[in-house]
Amino acid sequence: MSPWRMTRWERGNQTPGADDELLGGDGEPGPAQLPAPGADEPARRHEALVSVRLGPSAPGSHLVEYLRHEPCAVAAWWIAADVDAVVRLSADSMTVLHRAVADLRRRAGVEVVVAHSILRALDLTAPADPRTAKDAAAWVVPAA
Repeated sequence: MSPWRMTRWERGNQTPGADDELLGGDGEPGPAQLPAPGADEPARRHEALVSVRLGPSAPGSHLVEYLRHEPCAVAAWWIAADVDAVVRLSADSMTVLHRAVADLRRRAGVEVVVAHSILRALDLTAPADPRTAKDAAAWVVPAA
């Protein structure tokens, strides 16, 4: 089946109703949900930040419930701006990521205002040293 026709269960390697089977009686993940020993994340993940606006007939609770069951949804935030929420999506391939964005429009009932692809993270741990930076000229204060 084409990735463009995949359901969220197929993208996440889940079957409908699998959530009920995998959760223990106390709501904790069952053994099938725990990562296998030595199983690593793929080396390259494709991610996007998607700004969405709720439609007139789509309440916020519908979006939240949809995102809880969407395997590509990593995080989401309510925003006080011209958009209602920002959703972070992550997938193994660009095709699956595009499908997840399209599903937000179709299945969650929201208007996707803009989608930004995340290229790479910024390293904020080490302070920039002007003497070793490639663009050292930008750090030089002009003489008065």
